[in-house]
Amino acid sequence: MKKRIALAYSGGLDTTVIIPWLKEHYDCDIIAVCVDVGQEADWTSITQRALDTGAIACRVADVKKAYVEEYVWTALKGNALYEDRYLLGTATARPLIAKTLVEYAKKEGASAVSHGATGKGNDQVRFDLGIMALGPDLEIIAPWRTWNIKSREEEIEYLEERGLPVPMKKSDSYSRDDNLWHISHEGLELEDPANEPALDRMLKMTVPPELAPDKPEYVEIAFQQGIPTAVNGENLDGVQLLKKLNKIGGGHGVGLIDLVENRVVGMKSRGVYETPGGSILYYAHQELEHLCLDRPTYAFKQQVSAKLGEVIYGGQWFTPLRESLSAFIDVTQKTVTGKVRLKLYKGSISSAGASSPYSLYNARISSFTTGDLYNHADAAGFIRLYGLPVLVRSLMEQNGGEGFAEPVKRDPKSSGKAG
Repeated sequence: MKKRIALAYSGGLDTTVIIPWLKEHYDCDIIAVCVDVGQEADWTSITQRALDTGAIACRVADVKKAYVEEYVWTALKGNALYEDRYLLGTATARPLIAKTLVEYAKKEGASAVSHGATGKGNDQVRFDLGIMALGPDLEIIAPWRTWNIKSREEEIEYLEERGLPVPMKKSDSYSRDDNLWHISHEGLELEDPANEPALDRMLKMTVPPELAPDKPEYVEIAFQQGIPTAVNGENLDGVQLLKKLNKIGGGHGVGLIDLVENRVVGMKSRGVYETPGGSILYYAHQELEHLCLDRPTYAFKQQVSAKLGEVIYGGQWFTPLRESLSAFIDVTQKTVTGKVRLKLYKGSISSAGASSPYSLYNARISSFTTGDLYNHADAAGFIRLYGLPVLVRSLMEQNGGEGFAEPVKRDPKSSGKAG
């Protein structure tokens, strides 16, 4: 009986090569599994391409709603970033793709799954960990870790030698990943960090900031418990809301990141990311948290956010640690409800006001006009105690480091007691 393999199929160069390669190296039937997380794709032609290159079937799973609501919003509520800048566009989608691949493998009776992640990249970790967590009995076949093909140019030659169509132009062979949240670009001139990105030929969703309109645009985002629900007063589901903000933000050149990052496997890599809608949402969400979270909660959440970013980037979505971090974050979001107004202008985002029924900003305390909830005289005692370590150290140094004078003798009749 032939081996049955479920392949995570995008229709791009890597997975287009993998179908004939698998057939040449295994006695197998291949089920191509396309996972729609919002990438710009013609699924009809992609399905035909999979069949033309040797797959016996191609399944298309529309998981956009689940992607936004269960994965993107999880990262957004956590303000999760990797190395302070990357908004985790690819990293949030890969666990869901792995989950969907496992589900289809089980439906189709496949004993193995395959993916097109390279042996140098992060995605192999994300795919493999997701498959291990959800389908531990499935064999994982990752051709990039075993075949002799060494470059995208050799992949193109491989298809041309076999008379198979190449799904890209040689002059535009960036390695790209796109979904509802972002588009990433790697390769070509980006492989030298000294080179400026060729934004004019690279960008797909965003205009270069210098070509953005000369007039700023204001946008208002409404949130309910940390989740965005409306744009400019229009209630939208997650998918439509993100599409709208991508269009608005992309038109003003916001959300472009050029980053040299540390991959999970240890090397550095460079990528250019377009995340216009996501950048708007992260900015707005954080503005609302500044209004609604108390200082110790916000301070600790910053630590949790950094850890969550590392965990998601490293493919550890289906772990108790990620679930525990998310559980803490969900509690903090109970009061993160309100509206945030932002100004977009030539690649920049700035705040133009925020409001919330749970705002902790109290004008009776914070205003320069003295109110009845704050007594200026209270500050002296607070600062004296708050600064006591500074005072004690200064007195020691003033005494030449010889310690302090004899302790003050206490009147035995005094009522003071050591606490």
